[in-house]
Amino acid sequence: MRKEQCGLSLMGLILVLFIAVVVALFAMKIIPSFLEFRTAKTAIELVAASAQNPAEARRAFENRATIDNIESVKPQDLQISREGNQLVIAFAYRKEVTLFGPVGLYIDYAANSGGGQ
Repeated sequence: MRKEQCGLSLMGLILVLFIAVVVALFAMKIIPSFLEFRTAKTAIELVAASAQNPAEARRAFENRATIDNIESVKPQDLQISREGNQLVIAFAYRKEVTLFGPVGLYIDYAANSGGGQ
């Protein structure tokens, strides 16, 4: 009795590798944008916990943005309000990520230090 072979053909392997490469290329383009957003979100949470007034919060955020290389959010883009005796800092922006040639992707980011998105 002969057993039928099970496995991946050459064309199947090429297709799987092509899909893996496309996914990796998308990830390499999108991940830096997401990491910058997470860094900015962490920065506003730390600044909101320590700042006493909006001017101090903007100055502290500008210092953190310089150190952490945050370029998408500027201190003047921050929306600062007060809830009780705690400052709440929020921002929102749209990032365009060029994928290849004329094809790009828009990603809308928004965060606030009060816990909501």
